[in-house]
Formats: sequence, structure tokens, C-alpha cells
Amino acid sequence: MAKITAEQVYDRLLNFDKILEQRGQIRFFLGDVSIVVRQRDVVGSIMQEWLEGWLRKNNYDYSPNPNTQMPPDIYLDTDNREENLLEVKAFNYLASPGFDIADFRAFQEEIIEKPYMLHVKYLIFGYSMTEDGIVTICGIWLKNVWEICRAMSNYPLNLQVKDNVIHKIRPAKWYGSSSNYPPFECLEDFVSAIDETVFRNPKTRDISGTWCSRFVDAYRQQYGRTLQIPRWNEIKDRYVRQ
Repeated sequence: MAKITAEQVYDRLLNFDKILEQRGQIRFFLGDVSIVVRQRDVVGSIMQEWLEGWLRKNNYDYSPNPNTQMPPDIYLDTDNREENLLEVKAFNYLASPGFDIADFRAFQEEIIEKPYMLHVKYLIFGYSMTEDGIVTICGIWLKNVWEICRAMSNYPLNLQVKDNVIHKIRPAKWYGSSSNYPPFECLEDFVSAIDETVFRNPKTRDISGTWCSRFVDAYRQQYGRTLQIPRWNEIKDRYVRQ
């Protein structure tokens, strides 16, 4: 089987397979009854399986991640599971991106244990579906995680919060017109936002005093580079423009 990188997957889908010009349809068979699926949210959940089928059809080496709760969805290098990691996301292009990026508490722990998780590439499909179930891909992007995350009014990250409890990290709208909460410009600023959120979140505040230094140490051990993480108050005005 041939090796392929996340960048090559994106390039081939966009420029060789011309995915933005293709049309699709989801059918379901049970017994002698066949239907065309017209529920738009089904498209988002099926795109990872479709991409795995695309990789098999083109004889590319890959392995799905058995842990479906954390990125990545797909290992594109089965010999090295710390590089060339791919997460697949999809959303209704006529609405804002509504997918989850990760559980916040699990993510802030994961990137200290596995700093390479910050370099998972996100392959994102923006789709539309007509009333008769015809699916088209309106946009496709390959992004780093910080490029699809933003702040919100009361937290440095865009979060799902229920009853004052933080749950999921939610995406930015990284395309189209400008926003009062633009995506993060770099890895360091994204980590600063995570660090501040660790402090503000009652469930993680007890580890906030050492979280950033532990992360910087782990990243240096992984990559041989010491990150300079700014304080959130030093960069907040770039990401909260109210």
C-alpha cells in the first residue's frame, strides 16, 4: 500500500478528484425497502467512513483510531502514530460549523501526555443537501486545530457550557466575513487560551498553576523546541474585538 500525507489527501480530493464538482446521494436498504436519506445531519457522520472507503479504493495505507472520543480519526502512517494524523469533520455549509472539536478536560490532559496531538490535521467538508437528497461538497479545508478555534465573550475558547460546566471545545467560523472572535493565529496563542481556560474552569483550577509549564516541558521533549506562551491578557485584544 502507498503512503499519503494529509496535504496530499486534500490536494488530490480538490484538484484531481474535483470533489467540489461531484454529486452524491445516501441510500439505505433494509429487506426489500430502499430509501434515499434526506436528513442533513447524517452526511456529517458518514463522511469519515466515505473517506476511509476513498483511501481503500486508492490503495493508500491507513488505520482508523479505535478511540472515537479523541482525535485523530485516521492514522495515515501505520508505522508512526505520532505523525501524519488526520481528523475528519463535516458540517452543513448553509449553517455555521456545529461539530465538536474535543472534550475540553480530556484535550488539555491529552496534549501534555501527547503533544503531537496539537499537530493533527483537520480535513473539513462543508456540504449541502437538496430536498431530494442530492449531496454536494461546497467547500473543503485542511486546517490546524488552532486555525479552527476562537475565543468567546466569557472564555478564551469557544466552549459548550451547560449549568456552568465546561464540556466541548466548539469551532470558529474560519471562512467568509470577519468576526469579533477570529481564529487563533498560531499554536502559542491557542495554548495560551487553553491555559487561561484551565484556570477559569472550576474543575481544572487546581492544576492551573503548573499546567502551562508541564505542557512546555512535554512539547520540548517531543520536538526539541521551547515554546514561548504569552499570557492571555497580553493577546486577548486580538481575539476578542467587542
